[in-house]
Amino acid sequence: MTAVVADRTDVSPRPRRRAATPGQLTWRSIRMALLILFAALVLMPIYVVLVTSFKAPADFTVTGAWDLPARFSTTGWVAAWQALAPALVRSLALGVVAAVVSSFLGSMNGFVFSKWQFPGANVVFTMFLFGMFIPYQAVMIPLQQLMIAMNSSLPFLTGIPTLIIAHTIYGIPICTLIFRNYYAAAVPDEILEAARVDGAGMWRIFSSIVLPVSAPAFVVTLIWQFTSAWNDFLFALFLTDRNTGPVTYALQELASAQNPDYSRMMAGVLVASFPTLLVNFFLGRYFVRGLMSGSVK
Repeated sequence: MTAVVADRTDVSPRPRRRAATPGQLTWRSIRMALLILFAALVLMPIYVVLVTSFKAPADFTVTGAWDLPARFSTTGWVAAWQALAPALVRSLALGVVAAVVSSFLGSMNGFVFSKWQFPGANVVFTMFLFGMFIPYQAVMIPLQQLMIAMNSSLPFLTGIPTLIIAHTIYGIPICTLIFRNYYAAAVPDEILEAARVDGAGMWRIFSSIVLPVSAPAFVVTLIWQFTSAWNDFLFALFLTDRNTGPVTYALQELASAQNPDYSRMMAGVLVASFPTLLVNFFLGRYFVRGLMSGSVK
């Protein structure tokens, strides 16, 4: 007991931090002022959208866009919700299914490319990466023709199922890259070698050892893919219509009237952006941790 007490008393106190110099205080003040300025620039459009959404349609004027509502009205919110509710459900199904499927396929690909090398693996991985740099516009016409041909033989692949296929395929390259880097840095080769010695096959190693420790990478890919699928408009414009499209298509229909209702439009913008805002607000820190967990080997 006395030895333990002696050990505790011998611990030297932590050194105190040095006081900031006047130059450091000046730099901190300048940095804080710049951050506040940039935050104000980013939040100004959000302020205009928010105050406009609570104005009555007759009260909106271009010159008074910055003014607070003379009378708060939720008419625009009610109208926007009624117009966008079915499309919100379709977008939710699109984002969740496309994110889960592409993330799972990317995890399997990343495991193979990082831990189960085969002849020509680097060439195949490079070909996978090419898919990240192909713009949507380059494949839109042939993709639309392919989907039309598929819909003629498989009628159930219309609307959201078509978008799920497109976003899943387009998301596999980036998911593969993220999981490959994560597994190369976070999963020791010795554990996999021990599992092989015990007779575990490729699928058993992946499902029992690798997949349970893949949560950080899954957080990254799920947020990335969900946000990409939710915000997409180009695929929706070419592959769906107003009755089967996601919320971005419905939002475009909401804003294309000849006599625009600005309060309804601004409320629709906020309603359509809430899911991605909530995802990034609650899971944003895990997104950064997941990116950093596979960045250093």
